[in-house]
Amino acid sequence: MTSSELETPPLDTARRLAEHGDLAAAARILGELAADPEGPDRAQAAVGLAVVLEQRGDVEGARAAARTALATGHPEYAAQAACHLAQGFEREGRDEQARAAWQAVLGVGTAAYVPLAHLALGRLAVRGEQLDEADKEFRAAMDTGAEHGEERLGAHAAAELAELMLEHGEPGAAAEVLLDALDFAPGDEVPGLRVQLGIAHLELACAEFAESVEGGADAQTGALAIELLARTLPLRGRAEDADQVWSYGLEHEDETLAAEVRLRYHRDA
Repeated sequence: MTSSELETPPLDTARRLAEHGDLAAAARILGELAADPEGPDRAQAAVGLAVVLEQRGDVEGARAAARTALATGHPEYAAQAACHLAQGFEREGRDEQARAAWQAVLGVGTAAYVPLAHLALGRLAVRGEQLDEADKEFRAAMDTGAEHGEERLGAHAAAELAELMLEHGEPGAAAEVLLDALDFAPGDEVPGLRVQLGIAHLELACAEFAESVEGGADAQTGALAIELLARTLPLRGRAEDADQVWSYGLEHEDETLAAEVRLRYHRDA
């Protein structure tokens, strides 16, 4: 082999230096590669430089390197650079800048990073109380995750969207989202999704029980609905609401209904 064939590529040298803690030397090599506008490794080197500089505490230098990589438009390293920028802004609580960086990930369009960007944009929308936007982004994360082999991210998006819907009194919509996610979620994500689905069904059940009571059911049916509602609400952390339901039944003006409720209330005493 010739001496040139035995030479280690600069990128590999920089990587080894960084792994062994010589960040300054790694940064010098990566900086030279990233500064060459015609260099074939410019995008990769710029991303590596961003990581190394961040490890050295040079946040602004790291961002400048990431922007260099992003400007190359490289499908892999430009996407990585935009993710690097977005995550850094998120850590600092700079949501608008983070949102712009995640949009840049979508602009690069590399399939493997699109679901992550949509998921992050959904979370930012939740923080900004932009619920319609959050719904749109979480659904996009689900769809692109299932389509591009990032099913786990899609499942996480479904779980967060369902939780958001439950918090805002939409258990039926939450159940639909979770059922859709169960069609593609990885096996180890399924149990958690099923628990959420059960919670959504509990909320739906509570709504049906309440509707039955308010709808003028006969005494026996009304008492059953009151009992079921009162015994289900504590499972959702609503013990005070359960007490109010029992009181409503026990003090009902229909004495027949009240008597039925008393029997059900005291049978476990």
